[in-house]
Amino acid sequence: MAIEKVVLISPRGFCAGVDRAISTVEEALRVFGAPVYVKHEIVHNKVVCDELRKKGAIFVEEVAEIPEGSVCIFSAHGIAPDVREQAKARKLSTIDATCPLVTKIHIEVNRFARAGKEIIYIGHKGHPEAIGVMGIRPDITSIVETPEEAETVTVKDPKNLVYLTQTTLSIDECRSVIAALKKRFPGIQAPPSGDICYATTNRQAAVKQALKVCDVMLVIGSKNSSNSNRLVDTARAAGTDAYLIDGPGEIRQEWLEGKRVLGLSAGASAPEHVVQEVAEYFRRQGAAVENLDFIKENMRFTMPYEISKAVPVAHGKRQ
Repeated sequence: MAIEKVVLISPRGFCAGVDRAISTVEEALRVFGAPVYVKHEIVHNKVVCDELRKKGAIFVEEVAEIPEGSVCIFSAHGIAPDVREQAKARKLSTIDATCPLVTKIHIEVNRFARAGKEIIYIGHKGHPEAIGVMGIRPDITSIVETPEEAETVTVKDPKNLVYLTQTTLSIDECRSVIAALKKRFPGIQAPPSGDICYATTNRQAAVKQALKVCDVMLVIGSKNSSNSNRLVDTARAAGTDAYLIDGPGEIRQEWLEGKRVLGLSAGASAPEHVVQEVAEYFRRQGAAVENLDFIKENMRFTMPYEISKAVPVAHGKRQ
């Protein structure tokens, strides 16, 4: 039995922070010329990064790899303060493409530190967003990933705690970690507003709704994309088979055996043209393609100051 219908789940794909970050690299290439260097992948998507490489972006893991005096863009995931110091020492022209919602958490760390609070950060160890947050005040910040870790984390003052979260977590999994923290530390303080970003929340909610009509799920996104993986986890937690792919070339027919209706979503760093390529793959096999819209997103972020400041100057030079 072949897939009879593909349901395009919306919202999906680029969030405002990702769109801003990618546009920052493209605008920097236009204004300053190639190459421009990016500390870490600008967003966690193979297709996006490959496209930017072709335009002249060079992705590096260490600032030391960047020639002195070059243009350096900090990725959407955010960086620790010591990275800024390293960039300054190499006389790099830096452009900060950190997602404003990640910057919000950085501000919260500093604010709670000034208030004398100890911080428990719920996030994935080794993820660049978590590395950036943990690097701000490592002396007062601990990281936990699971309820089990929440039950064993060591703190100095159980009565003076606050928790923060990574922006791309599974809402359900995060809820269980928070519950474990509150059970152990009844007085732990929550952030003034939720840290999981609107796009992560909306995409997970949309997938949950789509599962009512879908019996298999494909999520467009790269394997190192936290929010894309959480969409897969969301479907699987509800008992629906779900798979993460970068494009139609990774689809395996055995995933689809006995399935009629396929849900198609995309992580916040996955480009829409790949979604359409996957939809067309099934359309050519005779499947109908329908849209399923749950939430309308209209969030937009302004470009980084460094780009806004440089554009008029560059335009003036070209006149």
